[in-house]
Amino acid sequence: MCRNPQPQGVQASAWLLATLMMFTGEAAMARSLLLAEPSQLAGQWQAVLSGPQEPAQTPPSSICLVELRADQTLVGQTACLGQWLGDEPVHWFTEPDGLSLIGKQNSRIHLQLRQEQHYQVTLKSGQVVTLERSPPQTTP
Repeated sequence: MCRNPQPQGVQASAWLLATLMMFTGEAAMARSLLLAEPSQLAGQWQAVLSGPQEPAQTPPSSICLVELRADQTLVGQTACLGQWLGDEPVHWFTEPDGLSLIGKQNSRIHLQLRQEQHYQVTLKSGQVVTLERSPPQTTP
C-alpha cells in the first residue's frame, strides 16, 4: 500500500492558493487593460527631451508645452515636439500600455506608460522624450 507523504490539508491549501492566484491574476490583468478616458488625460503637459543619460538639469530648449484636449486633438508647442519626433503631432489616443500621438503626415508615435502621468519613447538617436503632466502654475 502506497501512502501519500503529504497530508490532505496541505494539498487542499495548495489547490486553494493556486486557484486564488489564478483569479487574482486575471482580475489584475483586466484592470491593467482598461483605457484611460480622454477627459482623464486632457490638460497641460510638458514634453521633455533628454539624452540617453538623464542630465542634472534640463535646459529650457528641451521642453515643449502642449495641451491634450478631450476631443483628442493636441495644441500648443506641437511644432517643437514635431522637430524631435519627425512629424508634428495633431491627434492622440490612449492605449492599454500608453498613448499614441498621430502626426500631420499620419505617422504614429507610441509612448509607453512609465509611471502614472509619465509617458516615454526612446528615439532612434537614443534620446528620450518624456511626456508628463505640467506642474500646476502658482500665482504670487
